[in-house]
Amino acid sequence: GFSAVVTEIATLTTKGIFNPANFFSYFTIETNIFVVVVLLISAVLTAAKKNDKIAALRSAATVFIVIVGIGFAVLLSGIKDAAFTAVPWDNIVLHYIMPVAVLVDYLIDRPRHKLSFKRNVPWLLVPVVYTAYSLVRGSFVGWYPYPFLNPTVQSYTSIFVTVFGLLLLGLALTWLTCKLSGKK
Repeated sequence: GFSAVVTEIATLTTKGIFNPANFFSYFTIETNIFVVVVLLISAVLTAAKKNDKIAALRSAATVFIVIVGIGFAVLLSGIKDAAFTAVPWDNIVLHYIMPVAVLVDYLIDRPRHKLSFKRNVPWLLVPVVYTAYSLVRGSFVGWYPYPFLNPTVQSYTSIFVTVFGLLLLGLALTWLTCKLSGKK
């Protein structure tokens, strides 16, 4: 995940088209960076036998990256003639491999202590705030990270329905990660 993000930055910079504000405004990029940080912290804490200290963050990272994978597959993968990444293999890593790898990691190394659904649901404010940020920023700069968040392409009703669907997916995934925690 980290190598794909770095490769994207390097390739876009070499081509002279790297726009940091736009690049770091993709939920895919933000989430992959978050996942890398959480996995690194988790590795350190696992070595110290304190992995449960990061269980809620691992759950949130898993939920966010699975939303990225499913969201891409459902909402973006069928768009023809779209270059989602500067390097084709980055697209596969960021949208397919990382979601599957993080989900498998969570399933194999589930938190020992039960996670509270009620305490983990507030993490879903992150994608809600992200959506608000994307819409407000887009209205000022004329650029939206995804077609399904672009009011010049979709109506606000359509945007709301899509985001609501992704939020329901997030709720279901949060419930699932909590349900799977507390292995015996």
